[in-house]
Amino acid sequence: MKITALKTWLVPPRWLFLKIETDEGVYGWGEPVVEGRAATVEAAVKELADYLIGQDPRRIEHLWNVMYRGGFYRGGPILMSAIAGIDQALWDLKGRDLDVPVHQLLGGACRDKMQVYAWTGGDRPTEVAIGAKALVDKGFSAFKMNGTAEMAIVDSNRKIDEAVARVAQAREAVGPNVGIGIDFHGRVHRPMAKSLLRELEQFKPMFVEEPVLPEHLSSLKHIAQNLSYPLATGERLHTRFEFRDLLADGMIDIIQPDLSHCGGISEGFKIANMASAYDVALAPHCPLGPLTLAASLQLDAVCHNAFIQEQSMGIHYNEGNDVLDYLVDKTALSIEDGYIKIPSGPGLGVEINEEYVEERSKVGHRWRNPVWTNEDGSVAEW
Repeated sequence: MKITALKTWLVPPRWLFLKIETDEGVYGWGEPVVEGRAATVEAAVKELADYLIGQDPRRIEHLWNVMYRGGFYRGGPILMSAIAGIDQALWDLKGRDLDVPVHQLLGGACRDKMQVYAWTGGDRPTEVAIGAKALVDKGFSAFKMNGTAEMAIVDSNRKIDEAVARVAQAREAVGPNVGIGIDFHGRVHRPMAKSLLRELEQFKPMFVEEPVLPEHLSSLKHIAQNLSYPLATGERLHTRFEFRDLLADGMIDIIQPDLSHCGGISEGFKIANMASAYDVALAPHCPLGPLTLAASLQLDAVCHNAFIQEQSMGIHYNEGNDVLDYLVDKTALSIEDGYIKIPSGPGLGVEINEEYVEERSKVGHRWRNPVWTNEDGSVAEW
């Protein structure tokens, strides 16, 4: 069996889909994308295709190393996201060829279903309490919210008070037993994080995500000592080597690799197993499309330290299309009582409606994240 083509489609709301085809008619789908840089990742996929055309797609580990090590420059969000989507498609292809789900190829499932959480509120959260209560009424036992809007490196106490008030409203609305993930989104710098992290302790968060920017994770030992709730990060880390250093530092309780950014299922599996050696939980990042979610669930199935899965159905970014729109069988990723059953179909366990993908690719997208400014006109973290 030989790879004959790598085909890509930019589709709404902000995704990039990939299909790998072979001379034997077996194929696989993946989702290589960086939010806001989809076209750049698409170009990287086309460059990596030079290493793949004519190769045996079943040699996944070998091809991964060719893509990663074959170029003198490696790592980073663009290259690792391109590799990630290709890797997902290769696993999907191999599973289809053998007529088994990917989790069977990774050792078999250790769970039947995966707890998931949903988002409430937008980038600048306001009425989060109403949205949180609505999610709980739908059967979710956990949700995530943005903790704060833009915040200067040293800002007013008012910004902290506003963030605390929003979390207080959410906690009051859902009661004490619903998990609340609070995403700082890297918007809070070290001087403000010290106070805010401790102010939130009274609400017993499920976790606080990206408490500081990835480039400042070393500061956690100074600002987060003795907190009684878990800290989570990892969506903007791209290799096992970055996660190795994070885990060795001992300040993170939950890692959140994104299987469309961290080198795919192959690298994600290594990262997850490495985290288990530090007794660190796994909660893959996934504000993306159906292929990233399906790949994440295949990984969750085989990782005992996986405890919850992000998914983006109904998220505020999904304008024009949502996660299930591109599936032939929408029940493959259906949520029941806050859980998704581990997909049991071959490969990633989902079938993409290629005709619909072609149709929506004519619309495409040029999604960009907002660029925010502080009150003085300086650029703020989004």
